[in-house]
Amino acid sequence: MRFTVAIDGPAAAGKGTIGRALAARFGFAHLDTGLLYRAVGALGGDPVAAAVGLRAEDLARDDLRSMAAGQAASQVAVIPEVRAALVDFQRRFARAEGGAVLDGRDIGTVICPEAEVKLYVTASAEVRAHRRWLEVGGDAGRVLSEVIERDARDMGRAEAPLRAASDALLIDTSDMAIAAAIAAAVAAVEARL
Repeated sequence: MRFTVAIDGPAAAGKGTIGRALAARFGFAHLDTGLLYRAVGALGGDPVAAAVGLRAEDLARDDLRSMAAGQAASQVAVIPEVRAALVDFQRRFARAEGGAVLDGRDIGTVICPEAEVKLYVTASAEVRAHRRWLEVGGDAGRVLSEVIERDARDMGRAEAPLRAASDALLIDTSDMAIAAAIAAAVAAVEARL
């Protein structure tokens, strides 16, 4: 069976948590596509060469969840050649036998516009910054500034900007418990299976 769940949204909205929960619930493979870009950014050097030569072990680095890796990901993601090098990998993963859940910024709009289920998971910048601050620490005001800056860069880039697909189910987790958000996502998948 080929079945793709595309989850898009800004940083720290909960899309990864929902993606992992869906993959576990339905036995689908899961790919946090942001890790691809985080790994390319964290590898340093020529980002295009890093994207072309990306290896599975590069996705297992301990530093990929840091604020620095997130900022680097957002910076290399605007490079068309980096995006092109990673698109084929993502599309093959999405259509592999057994079902797949991919979360990122352009899954439902660019990578998998034919996905059976599309979700757009979001939350206010303040809520997302607080979540990120709990995860990485540091100065809360600076974390909020970085979240807002990253949103502007991700939504404003010319190539594959962050936006909801026209047929995506919107899940706003600002005031929603994670269990409720997961339940909404599960219901959307069950309705299409």
